[in-house]
Amino acid sequence: MRFRPCIDLHDGRVKQIVGSTLHDSDSASLQTNFSSEFSPSYYARMYRRDNLVGGHVIMLGSGNEEAAVDALAGWPGGLQLGGGITAENAGRWLELGASHVIVTSHVFHDGRLDEERLHRLCRVTGRDRLVLDLSCRWKDDGYYVVTDRWQKFTELRVESNVLAELADSCDEFLIHAVDVEGKCMGVEVRLIELLSKHVTIPTTYAGGVGSMSDMHLIRKAGRGRLDATVGSALDIFGGTGCSYEDVVGFNRLENEI
Repeated sequence: MRFRPCIDLHDGRVKQIVGSTLHDSDSASLQTNFSSEFSPSYYARMYRRDNLVGGHVIMLGSGNEEAAVDALAGWPGGLQLGGGITAENAGRWLELGASHVIVTSHVFHDGRLDEERLHRLCRVTGRDRLVLDLSCRWKDDGYYVVTDRWQKFTELRVESNVLAELADSCDEFLIHAVDVEGKCMGVEVRLIELLSKHVTIPTTYAGGVGSMSDMHLIRKAGRGRLDATVGSALDIFGGTGCSYEDVVGFNRLENEI
C-alpha cells in the first residue's frame, strides 16, 4: 500500500473542496475546506523530495491550466494529471510532464461508457499512461460511476466484470468515494472491500480519511491491495487529523523506502 499525494486546483489555487458541493452554476453552494498561499509547484517539489510517486493533480473546472503547468514543472514525470482531459489535449499534457492523464467525463458521457472515445484516447496516450477515474456514489443496489463534477450518475456499476474489462484499457484506477470525499468523516469500508476483491491493476482509493487510523483501516479492509490519498485531513492543507510527516512515515514503512 502506498500513500498517493494530491494537488487539487480550483480558480488557479491549491484548495481542498468538498467535491459533492462543486457545481457549474452555483458557486454559493461550494464548500472550501482550505485555500493555500503556496504555489502548486511548492507541493510538487515536497512530494518529489519525499519520493511520493504516483500522486495526482486535479483541475477542478476551468482557469487552472497555468497552475497545472506549474505543478508539473515541480516534478516532471512524477505526477498524474486530471480534469477536462480529452483525446485532443491528452498528448499535450503528457508532453508538459504528466506521467499519466486521468479521465472520467470524456469517456463516460450521456450516462454510458463510450468505447470509441476510450479507444481513441488509448491510441493517443497508450494504455500505460492512462488512468480511469471511476469515482462513484451509492445508489439503490450499488456504486455507480458519476461524472460532470460528480453530479451525474452513469449506468456503469462498479463491479467485478466492469473492473476487469476496463483494466485492459488503462494502467490504473483512481476512485473517490464521493459521498464522503472532503468530509474527514471516515472511509467507505464497503467500497474498499469491494475494490480489494476485484481490482487487478494499481488502484487509488480517496475519500473520507480523517486520521491515521483510517489509513490503517484502508490497509486492512483493502488487504493491502489499494493505495490511498489524504486531502482535507492533512496538516499541509489546514487539517488536524493527519500530519504530513506521519503519512510519509507510513509510506516508508509500508514500502521499505
